[in-house]
Amino acid sequence: MTLDPSTLRYDDRGLLPVVVQDAGSGAVLMLAFANREAVELTLATGEAHFWSRSRQSLWRKGETSGNTLEVVEVTADCDGDALLVRAIPAGPACHRGTRTCFEPNPARLELGWLAAILEERRSADPATSYTARLLREGIERIAQKVGEEGVETAIAAVAGRKERVVSESADLLYHLLVLLQASGVEPGEIAEELLRRHGLGSPRHSDRDARSDRRQDE
Repeated sequence: MTLDPSTLRYDDRGLLPVVVQDAGSGAVLMLAFANREAVELTLATGEAHFWSRSRQSLWRKGETSGNTLEVVEVTADCDGDALLVRAIPAGPACHRGTRTCFEPNPARLELGWLAAILEERRSADPATSYTARLLREGIERIAQKVGEEGVETAIAAVAGRKERVVSESADLLYHLLVLLQASGVEPGEIAEELLRRHGLGSPRHSDRDARSDRRQDE
């Protein structure tokens, strides 16, 4: 983690807000505050540290509950006066015992981190990287793997084998992301399409759909 705490812009109390996001689900877990020491400890230990405004003291998340936050990435915003901490929670993030402090929270699975890893593997050595090898073999081979994993996921589900469903689904999603990469499709485009289908798309999508409907009518 290369972030330099000395370059951040703390407020007149020496604090800045920290948004904590679940690296796996994408859910916003909590909002806290940190001073420079808390930021330094977070970067040095890989566990989230904050400043308690009520107790006026430094604290490590989970030091009494055990619900720690394993830090994956720390990013400053464009002005350097707020942080985004992507982390893996060891339990409920909220002191009330809920998954997040913002319940109900629909976020359950976020694959942007995996898509980023796959993009890095594009230029890796095919002899040591399965992803690079798949991409070299071409889209037909990748599509074949997606089909195989889809069938295996369906079979596991019909058989009622939950652990197998989880395992096969992970394989399916991985290969689907590789297929999207090989097809030049960004995962964000899939997200936009899903939002549009559920009436949450942006105006530009609505305009596009309206134009398409008019052409079909003509």
